[in-house]
Amino acid sequence: MDQPMEGITVVEVKDKIDHMAYLPGMEQIDPTVRQQVTAARAGYDENAYTAQDVRAALDADVRTPEHFAALLSPAALPFLEEMAQKARMEKRRYFGDNVYLFTPIYISNYCENYCIYCGFNCHNKIRRAKLDLAGIEEEMAAIAQTGLEEILILTGESRKMSDVQYIGEACKIARKYFKMVGIEVYPMNSDEYAYLHQCGVDYVTVFQETYDDVRYEQLHLAGHKRIFPYRLEAQERALMGGMRGVAFAALLGLDDFRKDAFATGMHAWLLQRKYPHAEISFSCPRLRPIVNNDKINPKDVHERQLLQVMCAYRLFMPFAGMTISTRERAGFRDRVIDIAATKISAGVSTGIGGHSGEEEGDDQFEIADGRTVDQVVAAIREQGLQPVMNDYVYV
Repeated sequence: MDQPMEGITVVEVKDKIDHMAYLPGMEQIDPTVRQQVTAARAGYDENAYTAQDVRAALDADVRTPEHFAALLSPAALPFLEEMAQKARMEKRRYFGDNVYLFTPIYISNYCENYCIYCGFNCHNKIRRAKLDLAGIEEEMAAIAQTGLEEILILTGESRKMSDVQYIGEACKIARKYFKMVGIEVYPMNSDEYAYLHQCGVDYVTVFQETYDDVRYEQLHLAGHKRIFPYRLEAQERALMGGMRGVAFAALLGLDDFRKDAFATGMHAWLLQRKYPHAEISFSCPRLRPIVNNDKINPKDVHERQLLQVMCAYRLFMPFAGMTISTRERAGFRDRVIDIAATKISAGVSTGIGGHSGEEEGDDQFEIADGRTVDQVVAAIREQGLQPVMNDYVYV
């Protein structure tokens, strides 16, 4: 048996599929970027950097991957205040005082994957639910009443219960109410992303969870998500399908967070170079407690470390967007929107149907910031920043 995470009960899985082998129907693309990313992670020695290396990174006008590696290292922690100041300058240079708002909408929590850290996993005994199209419209109408103009649509990873056509219909409804539509669903082939783009999707978010294929195999015991290369290549397939933007994230705390953050940054950087038109952004999630597993908590990734990761992203790719989620407490989120993050979620429910009435299905994880849209808007303004609902106009 692979080593489980502390506090997790693992169900034995017989005849596990090869986590590196594509399943039938999975599109295979040029593996160059994936190979470069995994090689970069494998070669990253976070303890090889000195204060002198960090100083060189901070003083650079244009930062290289080697500078990025130094800024993520333990040697950079004593420089955190200076990193934050420089990150704030870069954020202001590219984004001014704007802070963008959105909220996620979970339309189904059925899942066919067995990921031992996730509240939606197929062996977890939770209330499962799926909104019909009328329920989706009711939820979106309620969200639109708050003034938000951007939505992120999420499902559990089940093609059977949430097929591409169902997600597409949800996106068509979303386009009636919102000017920006994103999805965070199971990875797809490029032609499926092209279809969803036609349905109104602007951007795709995919959490790689961890970029270490050995640890990934230990954490993902069954389901399509077990296939490591197919997931890692999702953002590139989305861009091949015509999506305007893609977002990258590792779930910090599943493995060595510095190595995973380095791989995340390299993944984004390499795809930006290959697809210069792409709008790149980062999400910065830490592991959170989940239903039926109250002992799960982020390991070794405290707020100082999370801030270091966010500042390193901002200094390495200053033009990239960055989201800070409700996984973090309100006070921390309010501070980082003036330092590194450009987008903040508000009025969040991670259950099914929680925006327009009583939740029909259980939440994916516990949130730490339950403020309404109005409360988040007020907090942004209190810092002298400008809340922005949308800055994209279709012509």
